Amino acid sequence: MSLNAIIRKALPGEIETLADIAFVAWERDLLPFLHGAAASRNAEKMRLTTAVHDGLDRIIVAEVNEIAVGWCQRVRGRAYIPFLFVTPLLQNQGLGSALLRRMESILELEGAERIQLDTLADNVRAVNFYQHQGYQILALKSEGLPGRETQMSVRLEKRLDPWRGPIDDIE
Repeated sequence: MSLNAIIRKALPGEIETLADIAFVAWERDLLPFLHGAAASRNAEKMRLTTAVHDGLDRIIVAEVNEIAVGWCQRVRGRAYIPFLFVTPLLQNQGLGSALLRRMESILELEGAERIQLDTLADNVRAVNFYQHQGYQILALKSEGLPGRETQMSVRLEKRLDPWRGPIDDIE
């Protein structure tokens, strides 16, 4: 990572900031691939704000110069990442990789053997990013309600290597 960034837990006072980071990244990186209701800016802004609010205890944040610039969230009770966003101006600087590695470490410490996530199939840049991080494509699936406009998403998975032995305190 070329930026001087720290990875930390999310704070209650930054719900709006994190939702804004996600929304700006969504507009630039995902909206061009969406159609119909899935392309509703208002609905997406509300969905992202709710996701941050409801999942704040499972979010880690990348911070540069004391400013939140990206975040990653995991699902409670599952080794699944529903969200990874970095503000567009700082993408391709290693922040997404750092957030992903830290989240993988957290899940490994919890005993997870595999981690999964989804991304839009048309978002080749994201699919390539995850594959570069060691994720493999598991499935292609249709997102949305039958009979309506749907998008195809890719389910990716990475095998983790959780520690299974004792941890000795050495003084």
